[in-house]
Amino acid sequence: MTEDSHGHSYSAAEDKQALLSRLRRVEGQVRGIQRMVEQDTYCIDVLTQISAATKALQAVAVGLLEDHLGHCVVQAARDGDPTAKVKEASDAIARLVR
Repeated sequence: MTEDSHGHSYSAAEDKQALLSRLRRVEGQVRGIQRMVEQDTYCIDVLTQISAATKALQAVAVGLLEDHLGHCVVQAARDGDPTAKVKEASDAIARLVR
């Protein structure tokens, strides 16, 4: 497991690459939405694509949360006090469901 400058852990390089790949796909979706707006695409079609991009970002967020729980919280529990990491996860979940 490696850690970045913010203390975020990645269990393996392929996990990080999978995350980056998903984010690139979302980026492509958003660029597509921008083109749709530029081309005066029907509003409902644009909204449908916004919904798809939002769901894709939510899937990325859930994956990151799972990683946090599975690695950061578990490691904090092994070290004796997971309270801060659990609080971080709870706060992140609260932001996601707003």
